[in-house]
Amino acid sequence: MTYAPDNRPFYDADSHIMELPDFLKSYADPALRDDIPEVSYSASLVSDEEVAIIVGQGGRHSEEHVQSMLALGDRLIESSKEIQALGAFNSADRSTAMDMLGFKKQLVFATHSVAFPFHPSSKKPVDLRYAATRAHNRHMADFCSDDGRLMGVGIVPLDSPQHAIRELEFAIKNGMEAIWVPHRAPIGHAPGHVDLEPFWALLAESGTPFVIHVGGSPLQALKVWSNNGRAPVQDWMGGGENVRTKDAALMHQPTETFISMLVLDGVFDRHPSLRGAAVELGAGWVPEMLRRLDWVAKIYGRVDESVRFERSPSQQLSEQMGFTPFPHENVMDLVAQSNEELYLFSSDYPHVEGGRDPIAKFEKYLAGQSERIKTNFYSENFLRLWPKARERR
Repeated sequence: MTYAPDNRPFYDADSHIMELPDFLKSYADPALRDDIPEVSYSASLVSDEEVAIIVGQGGRHSEEHVQSMLALGDRLIESSKEIQALGAFNSADRSTAMDMLGFKKQLVFATHSVAFPFHPSSKKPVDLRYAATRAHNRHMADFCSDDGRLMGVGIVPLDSPQHAIRELEFAIKNGMEAIWVPHRAPIGHAPGHVDLEPFWALLAESGTPFVIHVGGSPLQALKVWSNNGRAPVQDWMGGGENVRTKDAALMHQPTETFISMLVLDGVFDRHPSLRGAAVELGAGWVPEMLRRLDWVAKIYGRVDESVRFERSPSQQLSEQMGFTPFPHENVMDLVAQSNEELYLFSSDYPHVEGGRDPIAKFEKYLAGQSERIKTNFYSENFLRLWPKARERR
């Protein structure tokens, strides 16, 4: 028996690997390997001691630990979390985990290794950041290569259009089935800049969706907003490193900004076969974004020819984008305010943020709804964005 019921197919738009420290180094070009840092767990739920034990065991869980995970059966997602999860960093174990979870397909994102290539500073030369990008994509391709259910998500920063296009070509050639781009503003230009037009065109022509995901923009709100003269608050898991109260209230804003800029710069309009998804960023903000973009285009289109679209922004996004609600968000409220084609199921395995039983949480809101709505949420909306997954299922 699997975690996912066998009464319908489930396509998971969000899962992760928990990279070991050498994740980037071991797949980097030899000439740059020494300059690429190890993956750090310093600001996470995982302790350095946990990582050291696994590294000391040759980069594997002990056989006893693996057996304890197998014994969980259809309760695997409830208790198998973070770096101790079955298949967190070992591809063969991940295939076993997929057998137990019962998902038809699963997008596979990195967790900590994107920090170096995604977030620039004066201490990170652009060539080195893109070398780390290539190392990530090589390793992700390798991790997902032996199991067709695992859909590897490559990464490409947009700060240097020339580098971005080159690394996109590499990622697609090496089998990446989605490309994660940071949803902060690229350095010095908009994501819809003319120099990035070949980037979006190649995604569209190749049928490779782009994705944006939590971690692709600074996670926490500006520190000044929390400087209220009182003691700092903890994050929702009791620490101080992850999403805190004010962060949670604002984390959709960079996402909404990024997508809105793509729409208003005509990227979706010029590339109607371009597909994308916003993952682990919630979806409660989506209906209002659609309404806002529609009235902006309608009113400002009177004087701004660049937003005179044949398809309204809401139509463009409904046809070309998908969004994953958090398990605590009432997906039926979102459907009622927009439409049923927009929203995707996700588990976030093996991150704790995904919860112990995401299907049950979503089913609470989907109870009594039509079979069409449920099928769209659990599979068809995913397959609209990744039609090749249907061909291989």
